[in-house]
Amino acid sequence: MTNEEVTDLLKKAYGDEIETVMNYLTNSIVLDGVSAEEVKESLEADIQEELGHAEQLGQRLKQLDERPPASYDFEARQESLQPPEESTDVLSVIEGVLDAEEDAIQTYRNLINAAEEADDPVTEDLAVTILSDEEAHRTEFRGFKREYQKD
Repeated sequence: MTNEEVTDLLKKAYGDEIETVMNYLTNSIVLDGVSAEEVKESLEADIQEELGHAEQLGQRLKQLDERPPASYDFEARQESLQPPEESTDVLSVIEGVLDAEEDAIQTYRNLINAAEEADDPVTEDLAVTILSDEEAHRTEFRGFKREYQKD
């Protein structure tokens, strides 16, 4: 792997985190209903964590003499995380979060491998730390999904 592959993955991860912030914020606002409250609160808390990830990734890009992507560089990809037509469709939001987390987990695993091969232990360490956070989010939302499927 080359440093270019590492920076490409850092840029992808940065864009994904920014898109996740936007979609978590929107979904935390539009969801309605008593059963949505716990999911909304979780999304609201995760917004700050995902924004922190983007900031860390952007700082790492800067350290590698690269510029983090801006809005013109951005390509939206999180189709399943778009707000549901029905504001009480909490399960579709949960499934969208799980899709986004799976994608993030794969991106960070790829980044770990690329950074290791490029002999970039700083990026590798950052990716390991963020991977742990994403896996924790996935676990939380898997729990929400099990609860909703029981109802």
